[in-house]
Amino acid sequence: MPKHNTPQPVSMKEIFKTWWPLAASWLLMALELPALSAVTARLANPKINLAAYGGIVFPLVLIIEAPIIMLLAASTALSKDWKSYKLVWKYMMVSSGLLTLLHVVVAFTPLYYFVVEKLIGAPAEIVEPARIGLMIMLPWTWTIAYRRFNQGVLIRFGHSQSVGVGTLIRLGTNALVLGYGYLQGDIPGIIVATSAVATGVTCEAIYSGIRVKPVITQELKPAPAVEPELSWRNFIEFYTPLALTSLITLLSQPLVSAALSRMPRALDSLAVWPVISGMLFSIRSAGIAYNEVVVALLDKPHSTHNLRKFAGILVSLTSGIILIIVATPLSRIWFQDVSALSPSLTTLAKTALWFGLLLPGANTLQSWYQGAILYSKKTRGISEAVVVFLIVTLITFGIGIAWHEPPGLYIGVAGFSLGMAAQAGWLWYRSRPAMKKACERDNKFAN
Repeated sequence: MPKHNTPQPVSMKEIFKTWWPLAASWLLMALELPALSAVTARLANPKINLAAYGGIVFPLVLIIEAPIIMLLAASTALSKDWKSYKLVWKYMMVSSGLLTLLHVVVAFTPLYYFVVEKLIGAPAEIVEPARIGLMIMLPWTWTIAYRRFNQGVLIRFGHSQSVGVGTLIRLGTNALVLGYGYLQGDIPGIIVATSAVATGVTCEAIYSGIRVKPVITQELKPAPAVEPELSWRNFIEFYTPLALTSLITLLSQPLVSAALSRMPRALDSLAVWPVISGMLFSIRSAGIAYNEVVVALLDKPHSTHNLRKFAGILVSLTSGIILIIVATPLSRIWFQDVSALSPSLTTLAKTALWFGLLLPGANTLQSWYQGAILYSKKTRGISEAVVVFLIVTLITFGIGIAWHEPPGLYIGVAGFSLGMAAQAGWLWYRSRPAMKKACERDNKFAN
């Protein structure tokens, strides 16, 4: 092969250029939950409203949207030509419509009480506030599906910076609604929080639809057809494990609520859970964003070495950040001064944070290995890894319930940490064939 035709390696600069807008977007989204918690904590009945949102509303809307949550990865991986785009678009529209109907059934019928009281076992004082919040969150599923699908197209064609712009629009809308609710002072916190989220995701979805139009017209439609052509059968084989992955992962959210409700200091733990989850998610966001980077760049020659190197940098960086926070007064400043938790809840959150040390590094490794599996188009290993996560988490929760001495929050964070580490380990094991194939490809070009 002539030297001037040899594909150039994917540089660290190119990886960083693709990654940082996505990482900024995930970080900004991660700040949404702490912002909601901070405002809700300053309104009437903060413990009840925080527990209603973090223990019931947010976990339930995540479960309902589970079949479409991996549309970002699927759209990034598959929206390479017009026919593939149209096929994924049809799935997005049909599935999000059916899931919105499911949301209506859960929120507006007596089924709600069966789910929340019987299955989750939520404290009685948060049942009705949570139902109001779930009703307000009705636009969530369709707007998230539409936004993620469009963002995948933008990432695939090199416009990842637009994802960050959309997130800024979402958070700006959140801030306006939260600010209004805070200034009014007499609106229940659950209404303020859910109204902010529902309005924010709707505005972000509208922006993504507008922004993607010129990309579709000028770049996607003229793109050469992929071989072999994407069929419904191929799409279902590719996407079903991803949908199961999301469902199993998100089932763990109400499982957390159910477990915390059955362990010591249940209401305190449920109230602090969204605050500590938001903080941990903020740190993990850098690693979570890496998944789409790997999906977009691993199919390019000479990419494996620098992608692996960049993953190692992210593991070191995110693990170092959480260690600094947990070992210094920064944790107290965040939980007490910023999040407005009471001194007793601050102490509970600071201690629980130690059990989350494994989470940021595990998330980055998951993105690296999972991205390689997505590159191979053989996605079964991804759903297997989530089953491993769920088993380890449930065993930890079961031990905590049987022990019934430590506060539930400690067991909840520890269960997630151990489960995520086990999930990363299984993804490593299942990604080895894809990694080997990518390395052999790179060696071929190098020679």
